[in-house]
Amino acid sequence: MADHRDIPDISITGWAPGTLGQVVSLHGRYYAREWGFGPYFEAKVAAGMAEFIPRIDPARDLFLAARRGGHLLASITIDGSETSANEAHLRWFITSDKSRGTGIGGRLMAEAMTFCDKIGFDLVYLDTFKGLDAARHLYETHGFALTSEHPDTTWGVEVTEQRFERRR
Repeated sequence: MADHRDIPDISITGWAPGTLGQVVSLHGRYYAREWGFGPYFEAKVAAGMAEFIPRIDPARDLFLAARRGGHLLASITIDGSETSANEAHLRWFITSDKSRGTGIGGRLMAEAMTFCDKIGFDLVYLDTFKGLDAARHLYETHGFALTSEHPDTTWGVEVTEQRFERRR
């Protein structure tokens, strides 16, 4: 596997103007092409992010974007303010087509888990679906375990939804 240093001039920052649209675009294009997801899914991502971005609390939430120039390579979100429980929701983790396999996703995941450990969340969870094997490998490498799976249409099409959890 290549290392993130193989992509020159990477910057990892938080939100910046246009980032929300870029993250939604990455999700919409990838999941339409690879999984047949349609406008329902893209709108769901957009609505969720539009609700999250204005309420980011740096004490409990994290939004990271890896960029080269003005191009978004990858992003990850930790939503620790979603509930009053001492848990966090890993959301909107994606890498661009050109950056898959470079290690940038692993770098973002490591930074996100370091943040979660620093905050002291008892539980970090994510909802995904069966078949995203490279992402599953990253989750398991960073301490997540599959806790449930069931058929669901939450994504706009029927998939086998999976929940992964990482306990402190």
